[in-house]
Amino acid sequence: MASGEENTEDELSSLLWGLDPVFSAYVRLYVKDILQLRESRQVPGIYFYKNHPLFQVDVLGTVVYRREREDFYCYGVDDSTGVINCLCWKDEKWRDHGDSVKGKGCGGVFKVEEQLRKLREAQRSSWILEIGDLLRVRGSLKTSREQREIMASFFYKVSDPVMDVQIARMLEIPQLYRDCYDKPFQVSSTELEAGITNAGGPSNFPSLLVQSVRILKDFLKEKEVAKFRPYDIEYLLHPLIQGPAPGKSTGQESTSVGPFSTQVKNLLKETLKLLQTEGEIFRKVLSPDELYNVTEQDKDLLAAIRNVIGEDSKREKYAEKGCHVLHILSSVRQRYSRNLSREALEVALKFLECNSDIISTMDSHYTVL
Repeated sequence: MASGEENTEDELSSLLWGLDPVFSAYVRLYVKDILQLRESRQVPGIYFYKNHPLFQVDVLGTVVYRREREDFYCYGVDDSTGVINCLCWKDEKWRDHGDSVKGKGCGGVFKVEEQLRKLREAQRSSWILEIGDLLRVRGSLKTSREQREIMASFFYKVSDPVMDVQIARMLEIPQLYRDCYDKPFQVSSTELEAGITNAGGPSNFPSLLVQSVRILKDFLKEKEVAKFRPYDIEYLLHPLIQGPAPGKSTGQESTSVGPFSTQVKNLLKETLKLLQTEGEIFRKVLSPDELYNVTEQDKDLLAAIRNVIGEDSKREKYAEKGCHVLHILSSVRQRYSRNLSREALEVALKFLECNSDIISTMDSHYTVL
C-alpha cells in the first residue's frame, strides 16, 4: 500500500474536484494515512490522498481513550495502524428526555411510554462508549492545534462478538486502495473543456477563484447583503470570463446557453464553497431553494450568540473564563441553526468583538462586557 504523504505533484484546480467520486464519499482510509494527508493549498479543510481530494472519512476502530465534556465526547480510535481523535457531539434529547419517562409495563399491557423509554435507552447506549468498545465514526476532517481529528456527523458502538464486522472491513479496505485510492485521479480533455476551459486556459482558474472571492466579499460588504441566492449575484462574475459577444455579459441577466454560462456557474459554485469554508456565508436551512446567509449581516445569528454568551456567562461554571467556543457553537446550533459551522461562528464572534459586544477572556473563551 502506498503512503498518502505529500508529493511534488501540483493540485488540480478545485473546479475539477467534484469529478472525482472520492471527493463526495466517506473515504475508508487507514488512520495512518489520514494522519499523513496533506492539506490543500487552495481550500483549507480539503485534504489529499495522492491526488484524490477528500474531506470526509469513515473509520472503524477500538476506543483507547475517552474524555467527556458538557456538549461532546472525545474518543481516541485505534484501527491498528494509528490513533485519531474523534469529536462526537452529544444529542440534546438525551438531556431533555433521557430520564423523564418512568415506569414499567405490567400485566401484558402495551404501554407507549415504556416502549419509548426503552428505545431511547437503547439509542443512548449505542452512542456512549467506554474504553475497549468498537466505534464506527463518519465525519469531516479538521486540523486543530496541529493535530488531525474527525468532527463526527454520525457515530455508534458496534456489536461484533465474533469479529465478523472487523474481518469484513479488513478484507474490504485493501481492495478499495487497489481499485480506487491508489489509482491516480485523471480528467479527460472533454471534461476539462466542459468544466473550466476559458480564454486564458485552465491554469488561470486558481487566480480567477481568488478574484471572484474578492468581488463577492466586496459586494456583500458594500451593499450590506443579509441573504442571497446564487442567481442574484451570478452577473458579478461575468467580467472575469469572456462572454460570447459584447453586451451579453452585463446587467443581471446571465447567458443561459453555451460554455460561457457553464463556466460562470462553475466559478460561482466553487466561490460559494470557499466562502462557506471561510465562514463568510452559511445556509441556515439546507433546501433546494439554496438560500445563503451572510454571517456578519445576519442580525438574528448575532443576537443569538450575544444571548448565549450573556446568559451563560452568569453561570458559575463560566463566570471566570467565559464561554468556550464549542459550548457557544452547540448552544447556537440548538437555538438558531444546526447547520451553522464553526468557521461561521468564529467570523461572527470576531465581528461582535470588534463592535465591543463581547470580549475574549482567553484563547477561545468569550464573555460579555
